[in-house]
Amino acid sequence: MAKTKIQPANAVNGPVALPGDKSISHRYAILAALADGASRIEHFSPAADCGSTLECLEPLGAQVKRSGDAVTITGAGPRRLRRPRRDLDAGNSGTTIRLLSGVLAGQSFDSTITGDSSLRRRPMSRVIEPLTRMGAEIRAKNGGLAPLEIRGKPLHGIHYTLPLPSAQVKSAILLAGLFAEGTTSVTEPVRTRDHTEIALEEFGVHVEHSGRTMSLEGNAELKPRNLTVPGDLSSGVFFIAAACILPGSNIMLHEVGLNPTRTAVLDLLAAWGASISFVCVREVSGELAGDLAVRHSFLEGGEIAGDKAAQLIDELPMLAALGPFTERGVEIRDARELRVKESDRIAAVAENLRRMKAKVEERPDGLSVAGRSAGRLRGAKIDPHGDHRIAMAFAIAALGAEGPTTIRDAGCAGVSFPGFFDCLERIVER
Repeated sequence: MAKTKIQPANAVNGPVALPGDKSISHRYAILAALADGASRIEHFSPAADCGSTLECLEPLGAQVKRSGDAVTITGAGPRRLRRPRRDLDAGNSGTTIRLLSGVLAGQSFDSTITGDSSLRRRPMSRVIEPLTRMGAEIRAKNGGLAPLEIRGKPLHGIHYTLPLPSAQVKSAILLAGLFAEGTTSVTEPVRTRDHTEIALEEFGVHVEHSGRTMSLEGNAELKPRNLTVPGDLSSGVFFIAAACILPGSNIMLHEVGLNPTRTAVLDLLAAWGASISFVCVREVSGELAGDLAVRHSFLEGGEIAGDKAAQLIDELPMLAALGPFTERGVEIRDARELRVKESDRIAAVAENLRRMKAKVEERPDGLSVAGRSAGRLRGAKIDPHGDHRIAMAFAIAALGAEGPTTIRDAGCAGVSFPGFFDCLERIVER
């Protein structure tokens, strides 16, 4: 999809079926490849990023079969992965390269993992440093960029305190700990997504919890499992935002993942005045899931900073784009990490909001977006800079703008949600 045009909408109404959670799909796939036997994963994410993980697992010896939205992965056990005959390609997926680096570091063979031009610009030093402490030997370009040349070595457990909150770094260390002698533990400054810990437990690995410290013993055996991935809340946020800003809207998101480490965005939107109701919450394969009913509401807006910014890092582009629809506007601070995502998300959000005539102040670690008193957004030509979350955030902003909006390279949304624009069009009323 080279570009797509978004017309203003009156409302969004109806049911929304979300793709499988991307973060959980990555983790289930990797652990299934380390288990001894066949695991079936239902509602596996169709995201290109998760496809990259599957494509990296096959050269390592895992058998992968896809049928609709289900994936069956037959692993040979954690100690019987094989040396890949070619470099592993993580595509655009930071999760793939960082988590698999933890797995590859403890193998008995050498490997190289790389990615596309965007991924090769993203820093990997935060993963390389703790893995090196565990005994890994990793060579990277320019001190910390992919491709990563990983020489498999015997690893030893460490206690590592994350200097910055990162679920990906935490996960890489815990996965490396599966191949290490002794105990591996990670302490995080702020609670981050715990999908890896839950998935490890599902596959039979005991994870000890003590406050913000997670520990596991090396040389664990993983058991194959049949699991179901809940819907992706991070994708659902775009539809929640649409319902909030368009009068007369009423949508239902089905089977959404409601892991407490992911629902900070719902708490924030509710505090801003969003009408969000939880329906039929239950446990699915160790994860909480349920239905969400969302209606139009007037949003107050406010500040996102400190620990809250870290918890909402994936949702910040959409929350920033909501600024012109709120009473007070939106101010984001302490989010410098947005500069090194799939794009410089601070710069991309500021640039495209200005194109839509919003009043924006960009800062090194965030931005400030004026509220509705500064005027209604106007349709514009949007450049998402190849970033899926920027493309989707501005598709939603365009629904409430005056005049049509054209989004360049809209197909980049497929990195996380290939059917996003079709799903949105099904519920739009004009």
